[in-house]
Amino acid sequence: MAANTTQNSMADDRAHNPAPRQPPALSKWLQEKTFGLGLINMSLFIILNVTGILLMFYYVPDTDKAYKVIKDLEFVINFGAIFRNMHRWSAYAMIILVFLHMSRVFYMAEYREPRELNWVIGLVLFICTLVAALTGYLLPWDQKAYWGMTIMSNVMASAPVIGEKLKFVVLGGTEIGQNALSRAYDIHVKLMPLIISTLIAVHLIRNRADDLTANPGLHGNAADGSWSDIITREFAKFLLILIVMMGASILFGAPLEEEANPSVTPVPAKAPWFFLGLQELLSWGAPFWFAIVIPNVLLLFAFLIPFIERGKTGAGVWFHPSRRLQNILFTAFVTVAIGLIILGAYFRGPGWRFYWPWQPWPLH
Repeated sequence: MAANTTQNSMADDRAHNPAPRQPPALSKWLQEKTFGLGLINMSLFIILNVTGILLMFYYVPDTDKAYKVIKDLEFVINFGAIFRNMHRWSAYAMIILVFLHMSRVFYMAEYREPRELNWVIGLVLFICTLVAALTGYLLPWDQKAYWGMTIMSNVMASAPVIGEKLKFVVLGGTEIGQNALSRAYDIHVKLMPLIISTLIAVHLIRNRADDLTANPGLHGNAADGSWSDIITREFAKFLLILIVMMGASILFGAPLEEEANPSVTPVPAKAPWFFLGLQELLSWGAPFWFAIVIPNVLLLFAFLIPFIERGKTGAGVWFHPSRRLQNILFTAFVTVAIGLIILGAYFRGPGWRFYWPWQPWPLH
């Protein structure tokens, strides 16, 4: 009787005090999907927005004041140089890592059905990242920014029929001045953050939906772990990225040359490093072909890749043998693109003539 009474009591306790619910098991997909380069780019975008907002408290988009404000950030305002450095290096890192992220997608053929739209979104994100960097490049209003934008606007003007009109719209006139600075500021701080954040949200949603469409079994794969594990791990990665960017910002200052002076042309005048490959290509021949036709044909082909290369073989596998030709061609393209940037950065001097890095430039 005593034993039965004890058992009944335990049963009643269980009925009134059910065992605490265990956190829902995460799918195998969610545990294995570590958001490597994707998370790093999101972290950099967050850092860019936070530091950008802090810089907006001081910056004035006025040709008479912009450079002075940047100088104050460098030498007067507490932590101003750190925030500016973090903003600059995070922007450059994001350009590189977005490109690496897209390269990883290509090498694993993860742009195939049903992920075609997400590849296009990712490519648009990369273009928007370049536009944001280019417009931000002008804001310090120093010589490097002014003449870099001059080169890029001249490249736009080389487009047939619409070139001059496009340059006028971008600059707000026929030359770089207050209108150009105001428009660059508006595009950089208002338009681009809105577009990029929207595209990132759609990109992430589509990424999850496409993976579930391609692998329906992911819905029910049980795995050990919880949402708290995922959040903790990814937050730790964000903190690591933040520490790295802060360290780089303490050790390396963002460049700042003399105030913009339209009457003094740097020798040689160079575009921002992420467009130096285009400037180098432009030096090889007619602007129409080398600055407009070739880059835009390559860009159009990049958009069409998922719709040209169909099938399932090799998808999700690094350097699959069935895609040897595609991987070789893409690697050759990347090598040439990087080579053009290096050539323009380190081997071009006055008159855009070739010089070895250790070779002195002529004084006159």
